Amino acid sequence: MNVFPDTRRAAPPLRLMLALCLATAVSGCGRGLAQARADDTRPAATDAAVEVAREDVLVLHREQSASATVITGTLQPERCADLRAETAAVVVQVLRENGERVKQGELLVRLDDAAIRDNLASANATARVVAQALAQTERQLQRIERLRGMGLAAQQEVEEVESRRASAQGDLAAASARVAQARQQLQRTEVRAPFDGIISERKVSPGDTAQIGKELVKVLDPASVRLAGLVSADRAASVKVGQVVDFQVNGDDSRQFVGHVKRIDPAASAATRQVALLVEFDNQGAAPVAGLYAEGHIETDRAAALSINSSALVREDGRVYAWRVQDGALRKAVVTLGKFDARYGRYLVSAGLAEGDTVIRRPGAGLSEGRKVRMAAPVRL
Repeated sequence: MNVFPDTRRAAPPLRLMLALCLATAVSGCGRGLAQARADDTRPAATDAAVEVAREDVLVLHREQSASATVITGTLQPERCADLRAETAAVVVQVLRENGERVKQGELLVRLDDAAIRDNLASANATARVVAQALAQTERQLQRIERLRGMGLAAQQEVEEVESRRASAQGDLAAASARVAQARQQLQRTEVRAPFDGIISERKVSPGDTAQIGKELVKVLDPASVRLAGLVSADRAASVKVGQVVDFQVNGDDSRQFVGHVKRIDPAASAATRQVALLVEFDNQGAAPVAGLYAEGHIETDRAAALSINSSALVREDGRVYAWRVQDGALRKAVVTLGKFDARYGRYLVSAGLAEGDTVIRRPGAGLSEGRKVRMAAPVRL
């Protein structure tokens, strides 16, 4: 007799167990799909309202805007002297270096004057001899005239003495001219500053031979620096003498300089077709170093116009957009731009926006059409 139970009959059939597992899996999948569909109907996180502060938006207003004419050029001193040797001599002494300030009449370069002093001494000696001869001739003429009055001398003798006097006078004039020339040559051995300024270039050293016309030093007046600029021919008609010019200097970007148009050339350059003009500094004491490049703007026509900051614009597919806040939601507006004002970083708006529109000052990448906008409450300190 078999005392053990029949396990084959007590256990459920294998097919029944497989069917139950499959039914459970199918029901689970059905619930997952239904949940996924329900999740898809929920609003996405990007559709939530955008909270912006007052400083994040920009309200457009019409402002006074001026069209500007661009000028470019270099800074040049009005007073600049290139001192050259006026006599052939050896350089003995150079008393000033580049960048040092000098006063008018101050000695800058000394040339060897030994030979010129010898010529001056010889000319003075000759002049003294000729002067003595002339004085003696004058005394002879006085005596002969007295004798002629007493009838003791002939007229021919008087005429001879007068001829010698005239010759002596000519010799004295020639000797005096040689003395003056020697003194002038002696003065030319001392090169002095023609005005108050700065040594721009020192071009000789002691021991150099200075021929006539050789460059010695250059002196410029920094207070007389002005902008020698050029303006395109199509904008030259809008430029007038006395107009204000705002400009910046390359190498001195931290400062903004102001000047006014002093002179405009009557003819354009044949090579560049540009018109040259001079701009005088209004703040002479702060003039930068001469020779630097500068770029300026001349305000011409002024009128009220709608403008927008360049930071509020988005460029996509060759178009320009701005995110406008309208009825509490974002609207993407196509903007037509006018001229760019580089001084303030703003564009003139020709179409697409109107006065009083509110736009996002610095739009980011997460903005979308129709998204709600909520203004943040001001922070209380």
